[in-house]
Amino acid sequence: MRGIEHYLPLYRTQRKWSDGSRVTLDLPLFPGYIFICIQWAQRVPVLEVPGVLAVVGGTGGEPASLPASEIDTLRSGLSERNAQPHPLLKVGQRARIRSGAFAGMAGVVVRMKYSFRVVLTLDSIMQSFAVEVDGEELEPLNGVGLR
Repeated sequence: MRGIEHYLPLYRTQRKWSDGSRVTLDLPLFPGYIFICIQWAQRVPVLEVPGVLAVVGGTGGEPASLPASEIDTLRSGLSERNAQPHPLLKVGQRARIRSGAFAGMAGVVVRMKYSFRVVLTLDSIMQSFAVEVDGEELEPLNGVGLR
């Protein structure tokens, strides 16, 4: 309505309501974020939109920006692939395995090339081993002790 060029990446998911019915929803891929294309001087009209808290800042007081090619890739790729939000994981971060043979165990992410490699430690015998897992099987640990 305000003539601000914007893009809200969505993903499709199915949910089951408490009455047993199933519904398909389109939800934001990056909750709390919407991509806009403006000049820095146009930020005030954006900040006047109800619900907008801030424009994400980059370096030197300039707004953070994504290359147009990344936005184009999101636009075309989301229609072709089944995407879902995923917690940010970094090498060196502690993470817990959510499913599979090692579900519930936690370790340190040491590699993320083709799949995630997580080093798990058996404290009782002071030995470690590494396992390869899919990203969907991991959740980041924030201040939680390893098991």
